[in-house]
Amino acid sequence: MVSFQDFHLQRKRMVEKQLIPRGIKDPRVLNAMQKVPRDRFVEKALAVEAYNDYPLPIGHNQTISQPYIVALMTEVLDLSGKEKTLEIGTGSGYQTAILAELSNEVYTIERIKPLLMEAKNVLTELDYKNIMFKAFDGTLGWKEYEPFDAIIVTAGAPEIPGPLLEQLAEGGRLIIPVGNRFSQELIRLKKVKGTYLEKSFGGCRFVDLIGLHGWK
Repeated sequence: MVSFQDFHLQRKRMVEKQLIPRGIKDPRVLNAMQKVPRDRFVEKALAVEAYNDYPLPIGHNQTISQPYIVALMTEVLDLSGKEKTLEIGTGSGYQTAILAELSNEVYTIERIKPLLMEAKNVLTELDYKNIMFKAFDGTLGWKEYEPFDAIIVTAGAPEIPGPLLEQLAEGGRLIIPVGNRFSQELIRLKKVKGTYLEKSFGGCRFVDLIGLHGWK
């Protein structure tokens, strides 16, 4: 049986052996990755694999992303702790927890209601109080609470959903995988004086972003 202490050491090793050598530098991101218990966001049978460098199934044909991708997407959002952050695709809730550590408020949307409820239960047990949840089509964003300083999309899209661009604050950052259903490119947009500055962070592969402005 693996003890809590063993998982603590696994988190430390994950940061030291997977994240830092691959270029993750932001100390706040590294601290959050070392703090949040990834093992709580997967099935108990998979807990011993939670800190390995690959995605894991979480049911409903969805996955929890590998730790490096979670850290990379979080780092390029450049969070200071004051942001109102929108997450599209709650999934297991692990990325949500990392965002909650680094943002003032997190608004998270998941189209699969059972997944959302499971994630909400775990995040509540871990005592996160700065997260709001919604079962909805994430490609439409969350208009009632716009604009958002940061938006993260954790599923692959054929193109960037227009509503998310509209809901991004001036100076805000949006990170999203864009491409076909088999491979995508991780794209960050930064809104500067009403225009969007684009930067690529390499290839990736995510589950499909389903919705009105995603895959049908």
